[in-house]
Amino acid sequence: MRLTRADKSVLSDWWFTVDRLMFFGLLLLMGAGLVLSLAASPPIAERYDLEAFYFVRRHAALLLPAVVIMFAASTLTPKQIRRTSLVIFLVGTALMIGILFFGVEVKGARRWLQIGSFSLQPSEFVKPAFIVLTAWLFNESQKRKDVPGLELAILLYAVFALLLILQPDFGQTLLISLVWGALFYMAGINMIWIAALVALGAAGLVTAYFLLPHVASRIDRFLDPASGDTYQSDRSLDSFLNGGWFGRGPGEGTVKDVLPDSHTDFIFAVAAEEYGLIACLILLTLFAFIVLRGLSKASQESDGFIRHAVAGLIMLFGLQTLINMAVNVGLLPAKGMTLPFISYGGSSLLAMALTMGFALGLTRKRPMAGRLKHPARAEHETDHAGARGQTA
Repeated sequence: MRLTRADKSVLSDWWFTVDRLMFFGLLLLMGAGLVLSLAASPPIAERYDLEAFYFVRRHAALLLPAVVIMFAASTLTPKQIRRTSLVIFLVGTALMIGILFFGVEVKGARRWLQIGSFSLQPSEFVKPAFIVLTAWLFNESQKRKDVPGLELAILLYAVFALLLILQPDFGQTLLISLVWGALFYMAGINMIWIAALVALGAAGLVTAYFLLPHVASRIDRFLDPASGDTYQSDRSLDSFLNGGWFGRGPGEGTVKDVLPDSHTDFIFAVAAEEYGLIACLILLTLFAFIVLRGLSKASQESDGFIRHAVAGLIMLFGLQTLINMAVNVGLLPAKGMTLPFISYGGSSLLAMALTMGFALGLTRKRPMAGRLKHPARAEHETDHAGARGQTA
């Protein structure tokens, strides 16, 4: 079937308005994830007395739903994305509360809801919804003084961060705090507020260090490797040395045989050992291309909500990537965070597809969208939009 601009179908409209380069870049990441899952997961499956390609089959089975979710989310209008995000946030937070009492406990954390053979992690889906709602609230606080946007944005953050801490999941708490803080800054909020929030975050980190032994242990081992077991970090670093520039070859790596999370948290180390630093740099370039293109699209938007929402979603994607890779090369303590579209994990894969689907939907070409050419003109248009009282 040949698509033309004269065709008024949803698919044709989507094809000629979506950022196809970003979309195909994301598809390439999904393909790379399947290849690396094939490399990293068989030893993990055998360790759990499962069929060798158990995790590979599950990963492959989730790729089509992930593409469908990303496509469906990218067909939504900005108003539909806001409303969808509100529903996801309300349902997701309710599930996160329920999980504290009825969730599956894994390694001392309650983050998952067991649905048959599938484990659902609601916090993964709440993240993009939280970013979209926060962006809208910050933008409303700038345009309309009668809307308590700032107060509601702070409330949303407090609720989400508290639920993550209670699980506990400090890695995700750090991630959403960084993105929320960046949106707070982008919204032009008074610097006194920003300084207060930075001080509050530092106080929270210090409190966690002194009150939670596992947090203190990770930080201590990172700062002083001799103070504890650094086996996983050491083996991950060894994989980059063993792989060299071109790798040992598919299936020839050994790090996946000794690391318990080689198919999730440390899949980048498996890629380094088997495919080499060249492959890792190509993968890094692909991630960087998507992030830079997304931020460039955000900077061209005159609508404050779209500009903030796209920037937040792309930062969520980029910072999660950066944290995972930094852990693999020993620049950060282990945090249990997946590499987007690459690591095994159904909730992570589907939620990241939703995240980037929202980003694609918000950056689609829209008639009379008023693409940003001159900042002064954009501010003038935004003021007029606010005067007309545009709401969700």
